[in-house]
Amino acid sequence: MEVSNVRRRLTETIERAKRKAAERRVRSDAAGVAFGRFLENTAIPLFRQVANILRADGYPYSVITPSGSVRLTSDRRAQDFVEVLLDTSGDEPHLMLHASRGWGGGVIESEKAIGDAETLTEDDLLTAVLAELERFVEK
Repeated sequence: MEVSNVRRRLTETIERAKRKAAERRVRSDAAGVAFGRFLENTAIPLFRQVANILRADGYPYSVITPSGSVRLTSDRRAQDFVEVLLDTSGDEPHLMLHASRGWGGGVIESEKAIGDAETLTEDDLLTAVLAELERFVEK
């Protein structure tokens, strides 16, 4: 193969990679702004409601809002929590539901994509959180 042909194709590949990275950064920035609004307007208030109801039913949970996420955590076992965060590691940013719970002597963790901040409804979020909480309250 001719060197000029290899050089041309390599240059095209580099330029395409740079364009894709720039587009991904733009999408991630936009998703970060939308996620901030989603946290403030939907996720944090919903997590506080869930924590208050759990507490009233004898399950002491608190809401923690570390930078870039919201976490519903057990007051009895720090490793028991459910949190929502923004995952920008792939081509398309999406919301993740991350759960961790102590089981025996270890910790079981799970993550699943639940949608994006622009289209995920309060009901969708509640459904996803309640599905994870079943494991915590079955004890």
